[in-house]
This record gives sequence, C-alpha cells and structure tokens, in this order.
Amino acid sequence: MKLISFLYDGKAGFGRVSGDGIIDFSRHLPTTTLRDHLESGAAHPDGVPTISLSEVKLLPPIVEPRKILCVGLNYRTHAIEAGHEIPKHPAIFFRVANSQVGHRTPLIRPLISDQYDFEGELAIVIGKRCRHVKESEAFAFVAGYTCYNDGSVRDWQRHSTQWGPGKNFLASGACGPWIVTADEITNPGAIELVTRLNGMVMQHARVEDLIFDIPTLISYCSTFTELQVGDLIVTGTPGGVGGARKPPIWLRDGDLIEVEASGIGLLSNHVQDEVALGL
Repeated sequence: MKLISFLYDGKAGFGRVSGDGIIDFSRHLPTTTLRDHLESGAAHPDGVPTISLSEVKLLPPIVEPRKILCVGLNYRTHAIEAGHEIPKHPAIFFRVANSQVGHRTPLIRPLISDQYDFEGELAIVIGKRCRHVKESEAFAFVAGYTCYNDGSVRDWQRHSTQWGPGKNFLASGACGPWIVTADEITNPGAIELVTRLNGMVMQHARVEDLIFDIPTLISYCSTFTELQVGDLIVTGTPGGVGGARKPPIWLRDGDLIEVEASGIGLLSNHVQDEVALGL
C-alpha cells in the first residue's frame, strides 16, 4: 500500500495511491494528517479513487515528523570517500521538518554556499511508539519505507564537528513520494538504491550494504530517545556523493536529482537557486 500526503484545491489531505488516482482518507476520517491516522491505529478505509495523482501537490508523506533522525557514514563506500574511519556506533544527527520538501517540489540551493550536495537514502517510518527495542523485534515497529534525499550544504556541514547547520537549510532535502507499507517489503536489505543527477547514475547500492542495518538502527535510536509514530530514521547514503568527486560536482539551478528505491518508487526534484525564488 502506498500512503501519501498532498495538497488538493488548496486543502491538505492524505490517503492511498490506487493506480493513477488517490483514495482520499481525509474525507472519511476524523484525523487530519497521515501521522495522526497511523497513530490512531484505525484501519485504512476502502473506496475508489476520487482524485487524480496529476491534480495534487505531493507533500512529504509525514508532513511534520516529530523527529528526523539521520545516520551518517553508514555505507563503507561513503565513509571511505569522506576520509573517515568505519564508525563503531551509528553517527546520528537530526533534521528539522521544514528542511525537507515533497516529490516534485523544488529544492532550494542556498545563496550562501556553492557546495550544495545530494545524498540518496532509504528512510524508515516508525509505526508504533517504542523504547528499548530489541533488534529481533525491530521490524514490528516499522510502518513502512520511503525515499530520501539528505541534501547537504558541505561547507556549512564542516563548520564544526556538529553537522547540523549543513543539514538543515530550508527546503534542502526531500522525502517521498509516498510510504510503502512494511507488509509489502519482505526483505528491506534487497532494496536497490539509485541516485541520478540529470539522468546520470551517481550512487548505486543495496540496503544490505549498510554498516548498521535497520534493526540495529531502530534498537540504537530507541535506546536514547522514545520513537514515536511518524518519526523517520534516514539510514545513510552510499558512496558517490558530489563533494567526494574530483573535481566535485555540486548541485546547480535547474538540475534534476532523483532518488529511486526498488519496490518503493522514485523521488524527483529540480533544484532552484534561492535568489531565483526571491527568498
């Protein structure tokens, strides 16, 4: 099942993708967001599509997640290209909700930097409130999976040992296009992750190549914080980022950056300069 959040006729809604249409849950439920619906534990309504996908603006599937926990250096290829040792523990940093946009919404290349980079990743969506989760039980707390672009402003990321500033510029990352529910992904490790820049493959890996796998990440994160419904764990990016190339390849106004995860979908965003948007 593909679950989405969207804007239609000026109003926010959420629902299920069916073919080229949307079964609009928000018309039939008292909850106002997909996160609230998942948190309620209510069944997904049946019905027929009443809205065409082509008529809506897709939002990040979880519009305002309480937490976006991102994992750095979680593929050996990326740790090596970044000049780091293989980590002994997951390297966790946080993003804020307004640093991400949905599918086909422009990413903003900030005025202050010319070192705007891409990071294609798989994100886990938490489906049950949890704490101190055992690795053997971790998948029971997953609502589903989505694509993520952890857009990074590299010079700001390197201002100190804390990566937060470079990871949280307004509308610098993307999430979507939808959540594919966990029951449809029998083996997350087999997911192939591909990032393309203007049609050229820049990153390609399988999720099984993660240093810290999905159960480990859920267990680790749930030990230091309470995971809540709709929280995202963004699992890390493989090697091939623009900043590690010689010469570096930075995102520019007009570029098309795509993150595709097999069995989930394609997250596609053009890049626009902050100046061009008048911000």
